[in-house]
Amino acid sequence: MRILVIEDDIETAGYIAKGLKEHGHTVDQAIDGKDGLFMALENDYDILILDRMLPALDGLSILKTLRSSDRQTPVIILSALGEVDDRVQGLKAGGDDYLVKPFAFSELLARIEALLRRGEIKPDIRLLKVADLELDRLTHTVKRAGKTINLQPREYVILEFLLQHAGQIVTRTMLLESVWDYHFDPQTNIIDVHISRLRNKIDRDFEPALLQTVRGAGYCLHEPAPESG
Repeated sequence: MRILVIEDDIETAGYIAKGLKEHGHTVDQAIDGKDGLFMALENDYDILILDRMLPALDGLSILKTLRSSDRQTPVIILSALGEVDDRVQGLKAGGDDYLVKPFAFSELLARIEALLRRGEIKPDIRLLKVADLELDRLTHTVKRAGKTINLQPREYVILEFLLQHAGQIVTRTMLLESVWDYHFDPQTNIIDVHISRLRNKIDRDFEPALLQTVRGAGYCLHEPAPESG
């Protein structure tokens, strides 16, 4: 699942991002309202986590702009403003939930899961599938031919990204930027190691092999065409 965190407190934003990534989510961050609104309008996110008090543009203004632009992405508001009137303002502006600071990460995670259970993510977005390989983005389960496959968090994020781009070539640069948040090539075999582990889990005991290496280009997850004759 792809989540945008709009929070100007670097420590709080890092705390949230780290926890979400450990649970297998892809996280983008913005530290002011103007950049946050731009990212929310230009990209497709499953959930936004939005601070109310932001530089450049406040959280409620971001919400109102999103809703007036017909963006219905679920939004959890974070704020130190915890009075009843503050919460009512946030929900009326278009927020789906309101969490008062300071908060426990476990509660934030539970509220994210509750939003998903209420159906804000459409079934076809929730379930990613190629052939008999399925990934459920709500329960974070992966199955092939009905058999549950246990993945490490990073392996899960890689597979989710590959499934989102099924049938397309995914380059090393795409994986570095989307999975590791690297905007440079660290010149290590980190991708090869994780791809090898993922391939062993989703392909080794099944037919046909779905995860292909495209020499000189990257990787492609797809169902091979049946051989003729």
